[in-house]
Amino acid sequence: MIEVVHFQRKRRKNGNHSIESYFKAIRDIQPTDINITYKVFSVESSGFFRRVLIILQAFFNRKRVNHITGDIHFANFLLPKKNTILTIHDCGILNRTTGIKHFILKHFWFILPAKKAKVITVNSLATKNDLLIYIKCPQDKIKVINIFVPSVHKFVAKEFNKSKPVILQLGTAPNKNIPRIAQALKGISCKYIILGKLDQETEIALKENSIDFENINQSLKDEEVAALYQSCDIVSFASTFEGFGMPIAEANTTGRVVVTSNTSSMPEVANDAAEFVNPFDIESIKNGFLNVINNEEHRNKLIANGIENAKRFNKEEIANQYFNLYREIATQNIS
Repeated sequence: MIEVVHFQRKRRKNGNHSIESYFKAIRDIQPTDINITYKVFSVESSGFFRRVLIILQAFFNRKRVNHITGDIHFANFLLPKKNTILTIHDCGILNRTTGIKHFILKHFWFILPAKKAKVITVNSLATKNDLLIYIKCPQDKIKVINIFVPSVHKFVAKEFNKSKPVILQLGTAPNKNIPRIAQALKGISCKYIILGKLDQETEIALKENSIDFENINQSLKDEEVAALYQSCDIVSFASTFEGFGMPIAEANTTGRVVVTSNTSSMPEVANDAAEFVNPFDIESIKNGFLNVINNEEHRNKLIANGIENAKRFNKEEIANQYFNLYREIATQNIS
């Protein structure tokens, strides 16, 4: 039996829980020759002493295969390199920081943890390419393993509401680009549903552009999020940067047309199953929405392409890539 431990950050109040849900789904279908347990650190990743405690807790809970599942990359500092896997979801924080903060994050969240890992997994080729800008390591040390679509998301047919489509926005972080999207939607008859906490600047942008919007600022169950996909007409994902872009795959699975960006990982995830726009060009975003609203033939083609594209994100196939990696690490550890 191969003993594997998933090391997970302590959840922040009102924080993003997607990493934890994703790896729980992998544990739920683990094969009989692998026993995956998980360790949630007792403290949040903040401050020097709490992070030292996280490093110590990882050391004292190590197994035959140790997998840092994301965010708390530095937790592997005392773990043996030969049997440690590090998952890095994106390098966005390095793109958003400068000066001493950038230096600390680059070295203690990326360069040193990468050196202490036998294998690094990322969710997209775009993230791999971004990571190689910041760290020096053999390219084959970094393995691309996509994210799978949770089984709660299923195809549900819906007649498109051309007169006033419901546009669903997942996430409100700065990279989600909502102020520009608000300017692009000005004058377009639509209902804009936004999941996530809005800051004052974004809310002002929505009101100044006379957007009919609804903000859902609460934690939802997976089934409730799936229901939002099913009830909408368009999924908006015109981000400036994404490590993967899960809403694209989830919208494809549900049968909803997607408007997304022509940059970062989004073309890789969407393939030919989305309307691509320049996220920095308001006119491009506006034309993208108008194209899927007004061009029924084009919209239906994108939806059909999306149903086919979603097959790439099968849970069993992607989970097996992790299981095979655990077997490989465990076998090398013995030899």
